[in-house]
Formats: sequence, structure tokens, C-alpha cells
Amino acid sequence: MIIDKWMSMKQLCAYLGISRDTATKWIKNKGMPAHQIDRIWRFDKEEIDEWMKNNGKSASIS
Repeated sequence: MIIDKWMSMKQLCAYLGISRDTATKWIKNKGMPAHQIDRIWRFDKEEIDEWMKNNGKSASIS
């Protein structure tokens, strides 16, 4: 079974149990990792998990 690495906005919201408005605010104000191509948002599950583990802060690379 292949697990898709990329989530859509709808999948992200279901995964985190948040609204689309909250996701958009977190992207703009809290630096949630997101990738946008034209108007389509995609989210890497591993990046989101890491961001959540760091209390909504980007992990610092040392």
C-alpha cells in the first residue's frame, strides 16, 4: 500500500481537526509548512507532524 506523502487542504483539516480558516491563519501567522502551486495548497505530512511537535514553530536546523 502506498501512502500519499502530500495532503490537500481538506485532508489537512480533517487530519488536524481544524477549519480551513484556521489552517490559513496558521500558514500566514504561525509559519505552518505549506506548499502552494497557483491556488492549490499541498502539505507534507512529515513536515506538519514535526511542526506540531514543536508547538507550531518551525524546527531550527543546526
